Amino acid sequence: MNQEELLVLIRKKDERAFTHLYDMYSKSLFSVINVLVKNREEAEDVLQEVFVKIWKNIDTYNESKGRFYTWILNIARNTSIDKLRSKNFNNTQKNLSSDNFVNLLDDGSKLTNRIDSIGIQEFVKKLKPKCIEIIDLLFFKGYTQQEASEELAMPLGTIKTQNRNCINDLRNYLKI
Repeated sequence: MNQEELLVLIRKKDERAFTHLYDMYSKSLFSVINVLVKNREEAEDVLQEVFVKIWKNIDTYNESKGRFYTWILNIARNTSIDKLRSKNFNNTQKNLSSDNFVNLLDDGSKLTNRIDSIGIQEFVKKLKPKCIEIIDLLFFKGYTQQEASEELAMPLGTIKTQNRNCINDLRNYLKI
């Protein structure tokens, strides 16, 4: 089946055409999506969403404006970017707490574990509560300074200044 025949059948909503479309383009679209999303499960979800969009919006494709592959590639790219910008996706990437890192190395039997875990919990406990909160958001949860500013309802400049002061406090505790 050539591309023109495929497009005619897709416009008629022929189920065999959908299977053929998926077989023809799923691997190449998945690789593009996976490069952007960087998470296999999320990329698989985006791929499904892309094929649904192609199926539903086939009437908007215009052969005179460009190749079909370019059109579906743009759908895949835009859907991936939408996924990356979505609040839900960003929240799943920020689900780690500083407690996970502080208590991570309970087994002190290996030298590397003992070196990595020497007193870190004690140093974190010595910080002011606001410092703990800022460091938790910026370093352990991966927030940007702007996102931390919004989360804590503090001006961006204050977040930057307090972050610098908190890091200096940690340096003093560690005597670096």
